[in-house]
Amino acid sequence: MNLILLGPPGAGKGTQAELLEAERGLKQLSTGIMLRAATEAGTPVGLKAKAIMDRGDLVPDDVVIGIISDRLNEPDCAKGAIFDGFPRTAVQADALDALLAKRGEKLNVVIQLEVDDAILIERIANRAAENEAAGRPVRSDDRPEVFPNRLAKYHRDTAPLIAHYRAKNLLKSVDGMQPVKIVAAQISAILEAL
Repeated sequence: MNLILLGPPGAGKGTQAELLEAERGLKQLSTGIMLRAATEAGTPVGLKAKAIMDRGDLVPDDVVIGIISDRLNEPDCAKGAIFDGFPRTAVQADALDALLAKRGEKLNVVIQLEVDDAILIERIANRAAENEAAGRPVRSDDRPEVFPNRLAKYHRDTAPLIAHYRAKNLLKSVDGMQPVKIVAAQISAILEAL
């Protein structure tokens, strides 16, 4: 099974992907995590991505698509994948369809986490403050001066995928403002109905 968790940054996609990974044996493929790991490792892709991410901009499609393509070939993706933060654009959505078709697979469902922007901005500010207070690093793209740029880019580039996947009868929506366990239960109900 291959599914996309779709929603703005901070909507809870990563949290829900981790729960699904543990529950269903699917592999969470978070482009953000993969890119941050490449950045920390100092790989050429990571160094290229770091400057872009520090501005709150999106990493170019060719870099992201290459990382996803390579990752799908690893054995832990045999049962399927949970795409978290990918695709972000129509070009990436088409590339994902092509990658899966090449593998004899398809996208089974796209789950949209619906959230309120104002509450989301507050949630990210709290996350940054909590990390700072605990002595943990604050993600560069969670900084108050950067996050609004990320949210605007989501609405401009990624939100159009909602209509794209609705037209393909793949889109299901859940209220991402509910507690984590309730959102997880709603997602599980969608997957059970497939």
